[in-house]
Amino acid sequence: MPTKRLKPTSPGRRHQIVSTYSELTKGKKPEKTLLAPIKKSGGRNHTGRITMANRGGGNKRRYRIIDFKRLKDGMDATVMSIEYDPNRTCRIALLQYTDGTKTYILAPRNLAVGTVVQSGPGSDILPGNCLALRNIPLGTLVHNIELQPGRGGQMVRSAGASAQVMAKEGTYVTLRLPSGEMRMVHMDCRATIGEVGNAEHENEQLGKAGKNRGLGRKPHNRGVVKSPRDHPHGGGEAKSPVGRKKGPVDRWGNKALGRRTRKNKRTDGFIVRSRHVKSK
Repeated sequence: MPTKRLKPTSPGRRHQIVSTYSELTKGKKPEKTLLAPIKKSGGRNHTGRITMANRGGGNKRRYRIIDFKRLKDGMDATVMSIEYDPNRTCRIALLQYTDGTKTYILAPRNLAVGTVVQSGPGSDILPGNCLALRNIPLGTLVHNIELQPGRGGQMVRSAGASAQVMAKEGTYVTLRLPSGEMRMVHMDCRATIGEVGNAEHENEQLGKAGKNRGLGRKPHNRGVVKSPRDHPHGGGEAKSPVGRKKGPVDRWGNKALGRRTRKNKRTDGFIVRSRHVKSK
């Protein structure tokens, strides 16, 4: 899944780096039965007020229904195609089970068309197979990890991401997440073997403002160029610094840099080592 730098035939293409899409199955259109509409809000709530700034527009797209649970245990599924998903950074793989059912999964690295994947106990430790964490050996790279048994994968789903099984103790497995955090997850939670594909996504560059608009992101104005009534950083003559003793804040006066937003005492005990602690 390499990338390519476009020739500078225009200012917008001069710094653009895009994927070659060489891993996709040519000529394959999305499975119609696994498509759903996406309703865009433009950052507005049910009353029409903008509650999420700098959102709007974007290319029209449909949602691909992904099977994050993988509950068809003991049944072989063949990879029919590798497809592009406009809603996520990784690629998706279309599976067809022996009973004719078709589903989408996140495509792990090195998963090819024609490969047979499985889920449930007894599955081999191969990319694309889904097992409970109790059945996965130490040191294995996994993705699409559940936080609660049967709820479906919620962690480690973006392009190039993977977690590593580090230890097993009691009814919990310790995982090292991509952020560096060490976290305990219940043994009955499922995970998919391998790392998520399209790891070169981090090397891509949009190159022009129009690409950002296609992703649904509107231009963002800095607080220092606004008036004092619109932002705490506003006002002053000419170019003025933030000028606040407590540092920069958002437009509601909340601290903007260095403030931790995690507040979940119920799950704090599952974190063995925070991602903010530097490993020696």
